[in-house]
Amino acid sequence: MDISLAVPLGVSLGVSPREFAALAAAAVLVGFSKTAVSGANTVSLAVFAAVLPARESTGVLLPILIAGDVLAVLTYRRHAHWPTLWRLFPAVAGGVVVGTVFLMWADDGVVRTSIGAILLMMAAVTVWRRRAPGAEAAEPAPPSSTGSQSSRSFRRSRLKAPSYGVLGGFTTMVANAGGPVMSMYLLSAGFRKLSFLGTSAWFFLIVNTSKVPFSVGLGLIDARSLLLDAALVLFVLPGALIGKAVVHRINQRLFEQLVIGATILGGLQLLLR
Repeated sequence: MDISLAVPLGVSLGVSPREFAALAAAAVLVGFSKTAVSGANTVSLAVFAAVLPARESTGVLLPILIAGDVLAVLTYRRHAHWPTLWRLFPAVAGGVVVGTVFLMWADDGVVRTSIGAILLMMAAVTVWRRRAPGAEAAEPAPPSSTGSQSSRSFRRSRLKAPSYGVLGGFTTMVANAGGPVMSMYLLSAGFRKLSFLGTSAWFFLIVNTSKVPFSVGLGLIDARSLLLDAALVLFVLPGALIGKAVVHRINQRLFEQLVIGATILGGLQLLLR
């Protein structure tokens, strides 16, 4: 990444003022997505990939996402459903390893097409499941604490965790696009809004932080990319504050529609670019 343009913050960046403005707006959206509409940062992913080379954009975006994850955890840390997280982590770790190997040989076109197709598939499966007769809206909980219907939902959630976990680990490593996959899993499992956001916040703080050594090893994060991050991370906070202010005004049905819509939009952007 050629960093040569001085900006008012005194940081030299290899982007034009217009490109920097686009990246800054995408960073605001990252903050908003982490505290309001998870999955909306697929738009940010598309903006970063449009301004920067697709592979390099993942390295620049990762620290921005981690900053958003920290803010989300500070906001919703008490709402996480840890049994769900522990079920997901082993499969996610496998997906991250597969994604790392994939990045060693895949070019930008293959990466975009693969991730876009997965996102659209996940959105389609979730919409189909939620329209099916008997679709449940109750949040999953351990069988011992709820009735038989919630117990069945909990068991189905456990069975889905490995497949979604591998896909989530793969997509988050390859293109920082694990958010929509996990969003589809949590929606299909029946999570309500705050538990959805709390579980997602802890999940991505842990997973994104664990990805840093892999990204450094692949050359996606270096001193030059971190210079750009130092300028862009300032824009994550206002987005997170806006999200926190509006999330309680978004009802559950609208919340789910926005998450699914953002996932579809992100998938189409990757496929059509």
